[in-house]
Amino acid sequence: MSLIKQRIPGLALCLAIAIPCWFLGTLVPVIGGPVFAILAGMILTLFLPKKDWFQPGITYTSKKILQYAVILLGFGLNLSEIAKVGAQSLPIILATISISLAIAYLLFRILKIPTHTSILVGVGSSICGGSAIAATAPVIGADDEEIAQSISVIFLFNVLAALIFPTLGGLIGLSDYGFGIFAGTAVNDTSSVTAAASAWDGMHPGANTLDTATIVKLTRTLAIIPITLILALWQARIAKKQGNTGSSRFQWKKIFPFFILFFILASIITTVCTMCGVSSSFFDPLKDLSKFFIILAMAAIGLNTNILKLIKTGGKPILLGACCWAGITGTSLGLQAVMGML
Repeated sequence: MSLIKQRIPGLALCLAIAIPCWFLGTLVPVIGGPVFAILAGMILTLFLPKKDWFQPGITYTSKKILQYAVILLGFGLNLSEIAKVGAQSLPIILATISISLAIAYLLFRILKIPTHTSILVGVGSSICGGSAIAATAPVIGADDEEIAQSISVIFLFNVLAALIFPTLGGLIGLSDYGFGIFAGTAVNDTSSVTAAASAWDGMHPGANTLDTATIVKLTRTLAIIPITLILALWQARIAKKQGNTGSSRFQWKKIFPFFILFFILASIITTVCTMCGVSSSFFDPLKDLSKFFIILAMAAIGLNTNILKLIKTGGKPILLGACCWAGITGTSLGLQAVMGML
């Protein structure tokens, strides 16, 4: 009970930030609630007296609530729908993920970018932005400043993609279906995919690219599963080399991302229920709760982040994000041209 009481002030503070940021995110979806929350947290922490009083709740929110958000994200994945539409885009998805991770690793070695930041930017760029970062960070043990920096980089290129891609698609003569694949594979975050596809539909009445782009994007989201498991194995190997683990049982309990198993279970429950006639809208409250939990966790991460340090060290991560973004964009368009999907 005393532990719960210790967490209440920090949780309340995160809620006070998250609620208005949720509404701001609905008003400006191209930026999104998580970015508003992380910025608000970084600014507020500069003026926060007696931060130690809030710290237990802030820490709990930035770690545990973030994992709960990923679990609830699974209720937005209908595997049968993904199998129908997403399978066609699978070669492009695999190629864009591979190129982004390869670029992240290459620049990590060349520019000496911190390991965790390189992983988070690479994974966030290639899979699903903030959600992928949320799933990966606990597995690799990234701290809040590394998460904040990665989210900020992803946000920058999300906005650029949402603003530029609809016009770019028109200039190079993409079909409606081709742009849906392009938006779903080359834009990082779900909100920005929606913004880009909606802008295209507005420019091309009757195009209906939003459905295609969303399903392709959800297919990319499934890559969270193998990526987190691979990173868990990598962490276990490092821990073993350093001699930081006593027994293998303790090692896996400490390192294995068990919350990903619940994410998989949630997606299976959604798929089975919809196949049995349950409307997909039944799971909308859980999907909304997942989005709110991410905003809540981002508020906590912002409160744990030094914005001045973030600005000083942001050059290399931004360059990394730009290179990943360019690589994904070129790969998506190039493979569509080769496969005759434009």
